[in-house]
Amino acid sequence: MKNEYVTKTYNNIKVSLILNIITALFTFVASIIMFTGFNFMHTNETVLESSKLGMLKFFTVQSNIFMGIIALLFAFEEIKLLNEKEKNISKKLYILKLMSTTAVGLTCFIVFSYLGPISKGGIISMLMNSNLFFHLLIPVISIINFIFFEKTNIIIVKETFYGIIPTLLYAFYYLTNILIHMENGRVSVIYDWYWFVQQGVWTAIIVVPIILCITYIISFILWKLNKYKFD
Repeated sequence: MKNEYVTKTYNNIKVSLILNIITALFTFVASIIMFTGFNFMHTNETVLESSKLGMLKFFTVQSNIFMGIIALLFAFEEIKLLNEKEKNISKKLYILKLMSTTAVGLTCFIVFSYLGPISKGGIISMLMNSNLFFHLLIPVISIINFIFFEKTNIIIVKETFYGIIPTLLYAFYYLTNILIHMENGRVSVIYDWYWFVQQGVWTAIIVVPIILCITYIISFILWKLNKYKFD
């Protein structure tokens, strides 16, 4: 029984390593595509894209880059595990993996539940060029990896609140940006690019708590499923 457990653990590490490398590569490729404005899908129906450093204003980009960096760090640690140079991955790195997976999970959720449906081009317009990676492929791969192949019991329930930190920091940045560009109680979509306060800046007191709650729910579910034994 012990040998079966060791074999399964070893195989999970190998799969996780592959998925983490893919995640890091996809992040790099998608970042280059958006930075350069490369339109490899040859479409005019693009939403929430900006070339060069302007792309960093999006939570989508920030969360995916965060995910890519943590995936790469995780991959390095997994290589050490497979080569028996280390016995385990640190708790801090696991928590960072939960945080980054939660962040891209939120990105995916908001795109499919809110931004896609209200966008003129629909959900498809949210999956063009770099956003195919940022809004779909990287989040899905990251979630699958964390739930099925990166299982751990070292994260305790109160540490799931760490999952809201990236969203909380971005909310502060987004609201600050809105407030400094407010005119007569309204903000142009140029500065409210997620269309969160187009009904009035006052709606932020509703939108922000809702998004933070959604973020925590995603973090908690990921933690719960990570601990769950599917076999």
